[in-house]
Parts: sequence; structure tokens; C-alpha cells
Amino acid sequence: MNGGDPRAIGVFDSGLGGLTVGRAIMDRLPDESLIYFGDTARVPYGPKSPDTVRRYSREIGQFLLGEGVKAIVVACNTATAHGLAALRAELPIPVLGVIEPGARAAVAAAPSGRIGVVGTAGTIRSGAYERAIRELSPEAKIVSQACPLFVPLVEEGWTTHEAARIVAREYLTPLQEEGVDALVLGCTHYPHLKTVIREALGSGVRLVDSAVETADELARVLDQRGLRAASGAEARHRFIASDDPRQFLRLGARFLGHPIENVEIRTLG
Repeated sequence: MNGGDPRAIGVFDSGLGGLTVGRAIMDRLPDESLIYFGDTARVPYGPKSPDTVRRYSREIGQFLLGEGVKAIVVACNTATAHGLAALRAELPIPVLGVIEPGARAAVAAAPSGRIGVVGTAGTIRSGAYERAIRELSPEAKIVSQACPLFVPLVEEGWTTHEAARIVAREYLTPLQEEGVDALVLGCTHYPHLKTVIREALGSGVRLVDSAVETADELARVLDQRGLRAASGAEARHRFIASDDPRQFLRLGARFLGHPIENVEIRTLG
């Protein structure tokens, strides 16, 4: 196969949730190879300080650059909030996050300007989604809610369990009362809870999955930079964790949508 750029795209997250972004990229760009890094030794990033998350992000960015990737997608909302600017300043390749694409989609989906944002404590505390939304729509009414119990519910597989329904109602009632038109799922785990989130908010609220929006943005950037793989190229995917791969292998298929046969181990820091 002649032409195209065969180098892989680097994708990283604090753990496994970013595999939902990897899956969206595979669906949108089936000819592209991926190198996915899950920082399972240091997950979760949400409660950690911005400086610590920035340091982790820079370490992973340099590692992926050394693996020869042509672009990097920061699939972690918290790492996007705290580390994206530093990575863009330091790395000689395109670096995308999940917040800007999600914000654009939310503004488009909320004609009334009432937008809800849910995420980890770190993402909500950073205010990154609010800033990105206000750059596009200064008059938007934004209601944010940290949902720390959503991640363990997803990893336990309790995505439609009654416990998940109770927790979703508790978290989302304030957003329902504010009459939001769109809800940004500001954590890569949260799309797995779409059923209970829709039940809590009602079917009229548009759920914005940043993974799909990010994959579309990546396609545009690759085209603009002339970095797309050749049509029909054979995609090769590598999965790397910073700790024991057993949980990665056990839970990874749930996030990616198909089995993962091998996980490499690479400890950073």
C-alpha cells in the first residue's frame, strides 16, 4: 500500500476508561493504528493535584513520542484539563484533548443555552468545560456536578443496577430541575451509564459523548496535517499499562468492545 502515514496514534488515560475513546477512533478511522497507554499504577487522576496530573501527562507524552506516534489524544478529562496546554507547548506533534470537542457538541445540542456537565471531582473543580463552553457561548447557563461514584459503578459492571439508578437520581436531580437541554458526559466511564442517566433526566436531554466528538476532531486534524494512513492500511493496536495487566485484560473488553489479547507493562515515574 503506497502513500499515507503509517505511524500510530497515541492515546492515553489514567486507566481503562479512555478505551472508549480508543474504540470511537477505531470506528471512525479503521485504517489507523493505535498505541494505548493506561496509567493503571497511578489511577485515579481525579483527586490528585493539577501539578501532579500535569507531571504524569508529560511523562506519558514523552513516552508515546518515543514510541514514534504521529499524534496524541489525551483521553482523560482530568489530564486534558490540567495537562493539555503543557503537552501542546512541548511536543512537536498534534495533541488533542476531549474537552474542546465535547464543549462544541454541547453548545450545538442546547438551543436554550442550558448545559449540564458531569465529571470527576478533578475535572469539575478545574472548570475546564465551563471555560470551553463559555468561549463558544458566553451566555450559556452551565450546571456542573461531580459524580465520583459513577466510575466504581461502571467498573463493577453495575451500569443498570438499582444502586446506579439511585446514585444517578441523587446526582442529576439538580440538573433536571435546572432544565438542561444537553449533558456533557465529562468522564470516559460515563457513557456506560447512559441508560440510567436518561432515566434520571428524561429522554429530551441530549447526552454528549466526548469520545465520538474527539474521534471526529482527530479525523479533521489528520486530514489537515496530511497524516492520515493510507486507505486500506492494516491497523495494528498495542495496549500498555503501568501496573498489573490482569484488570486491564478483564475490564478492557467492556470498554473497547472486543477482547484484548495482550497488554504490555511499562512503569513510568
